[in-house]
Amino acid sequence: MQSYPALVLNADFRPLSYFPLSLWSWQEAVKAVVAERVNVVSEYDREVHSPTWSVKLPSVISLKEYIPAKRRPAFTRFNVFLRDRFSCQYCGHPYPTPDLTFDHVVPRSKGGRTTWANVVTACAPCNLRKGNRLPRQAGMLPLTAPAEPSSYQLQENGRAFPPNYLHRSWRDFLYWDSPLEAF
Repeated sequence: MQSYPALVLNADFRPLSYFPLSLWSWQEAVKAVVAERVNVVSEYDREVHSPTWSVKLPSVISLKEYIPAKRRPAFTRFNVFLRDRFSCQYCGHPYPTPDLTFDHVVPRSKGGRTTWANVVTACAPCNLRKGNRLPRQAGMLPLTAPAEPSSYQLQENGRAFPPNYLHRSWRDFLYWDSPLEAF
């Protein structure tokens, strides 16, 4: 039963989050349906039963009330990686999350701060090679100047990294602006 998550859409039918994808467990989804906080958009073939009723498990639900996106995304390691598309900003190669670090462009020992404008994603070899030097001293300028992203920018970046599992009922809501195929 754990393998029946529900895709959660905002009231505008866009996912609350792309990365990580906004999913609720089937238990959370059924509770929200019973409490009438969501609309069921699509269902699995599987049902759950109580002594007095049964309900199909929702595969896609939409919130009844719109939740606006945060204006400013939180400064987290993960959001820095997402902003930089999980790629080292010195060599340009993509890496899995466990193989990434973040680098202070201006090292903290030289007055650099831990802010969106001074932190970039780096692979361990590049981070070690740059060391405690300024980019020009190391001959390593970031490929993209670090800046605070918008929530929209992070969501768009997240769309480029689909999860391993996508139920067929979710596809219409995850890539609505992709080109249509001609028949």
